[in-house]
Amino acid sequence: MASHQMAAGMTSMANMGDMKDMEHMEGMEHSLSKGGKVPCDSITIPESSAPIRKFDLTAARTTLKLDNGKNIEAWTFNDMSPGPELRVTEGDRIVITLYNKDIEDGVTIHWHGITVPCSQDGIAGVTQDAVHPGEQFTYTFIATNPGTYWYHSHQMSSIQVSKGLLGALIVEPKKSSKSDTSMSEATALYQQLDSSMLVNGSTRGLTIPGKTGELIRLRLINSGNETMEFIVYGAPFRVMAMDGHDLHEPGLLKETMIPIGAGQRYDLLIQVPGSGKVVISSPSAVDLPITIGSGSQPQHKEGGQLFSYVDYGNPVPDDPVLQLKPDRHFELKLGQTLFTKSINGKSFHEIPPMIVKEGDHVLITVSNEGGGDHPFHLHGHVFRVLSKNGSTLQGSPVYLDTLLTKEGETYELYLEADNPGLWMIHCHNLKHASMGMSMMLNYEGITTPYRVGTKSGNLPDL
Repeated sequence: MASHQMAAGMTSMANMGDMKDMEHMEGMEHSLSKGGKVPCDSITIPESSAPIRKFDLTAARTTLKLDNGKNIEAWTFNDMSPGPELRVTEGDRIVITLYNKDIEDGVTIHWHGITVPCSQDGIAGVTQDAVHPGEQFTYTFIATNPGTYWYHSHQMSSIQVSKGLLGALIVEPKKSSKSDTSMSEATALYQQLDSSMLVNGSTRGLTIPGKTGELIRLRLINSGNETMEFIVYGAPFRVMAMDGHDLHEPGLLKETMIPIGAGQRYDLLIQVPGSGKVVISSPSAVDLPITIGSGSQPQHKEGGQLFSYVDYGNPVPDDPVLQLKPDRHFELKLGQTLFTKSINGKSFHEIPPMIVKEGDHVLITVSNEGGGDHPFHLHGHVFRVLSKNGSTLQGSPVYLDTLLTKEGETYELYLEADNPGLWMIHCHNLKHASMGMSMMLNYEGITTPYRVGTKSGNLPDL
């Protein structure tokens, strides 16, 4: 489908409900209880005494020289791709100013996995206008949950992310007397930069120093469009967290393949062995291994069992979520039609939004009916995976913002509607999103003054 056709199809995607022809209104009540309409861009965090962390990110066209000697034309944050790793502490008030030097179509920043107010979600045409050359926009939010996250442009996202407009965002937990000082950590962000596969900007892989017995928390981020599978050689390991959320009492794994969908993050805990080293490799990035420690190369074995979180870890006693009854139930069937990727057989603005009100307990059934892997990503919220293919999860509770679905799989998800706004839901294979697999979760009474489409120049999924 031609770009202008896709853009035209998206024009009304975010403009559902009471959003038609709405002008920006000032002095509007921020409380839905009074019966008024609330514009998304008025929903912000209150002033507080939280520590403030400030960052500047400048989007620009840059010629990067890769470590294999190749020059590549990239779009960068602060002349880097990936952009600078933003590392903050739980509870910090984050203030990030985006400057656009020369990205002609405009740029935004979406904070993937971070629960932010609607106005700070960085979606062109829904929460803000795209930031054009010479302009700036300041994002402010609280780093509420420690974990592994990332950021990327959500203006023409399928193009701009592949051009390099992305980076890692790590929220460290507050220090306590129980903090493990013997643990080190490293981030490995995998990206597809045009035709080059990179990890932390390198074409040669990643080397992490490690002493015998040292615990390493490895934060794996898949920012590409395809599912990646990782296997750890040389030491047993634990999956400590998925999408930034710790698992409960995770067990030791060995020779296990870890599938990480597009947009997902997995934190692995690995102890450096007494002899030899640890190698983490992926068939889809065979030339980009991660090496921990030194010494002899560990033995590589073909295959290995596939990681399943259905029965991994241990359940939480007296789990309150399992006692809740849903107020609303939605069914989403991910698939494809002749020329588009679809949800319930429709694409873009043809897909009715899921409408909720604050406080609802929401059950969402997601089925993959074809067209490849579909990593299901929901903005502004974390959802809990209740079941897979009819089997209730028996191990640790699993909380995600991006769910990897493969053809034939069906999942039940629980969502608490606790963040009023207008929120995108889309496949995080961004090519699939640009082909129609994108819809909205809208709260009753929330509106937007912004528009998606060629006239406004706001094209979040193109």
